[in-house]
Amino acid sequence: MLIIPVKEGENIERALKKYKKKYDKTNVMKQLRGRKEFVKPSITKRQQRLRAVYKQHLLQSEI
Repeated sequence: MLIIPVKEGENIERALKKYKKKYDKTNVMKQLRGRKEFVKPSITKRQQRLRAVYKQHLLQSEI
């Protein structure tokens, strides 16, 4: 559970903004989307490798 301390006289919109930022940092939605369906570990490793190759290619093409 997220607890956001609200100061006396603080605007509600500001408190909501703090809550949303803290909620995004917890990666709850990312975990829920990831658990939606099972992905084999070999496939996740392959995707990570492909991303790394892509990033490396972008860095080399910049130079």
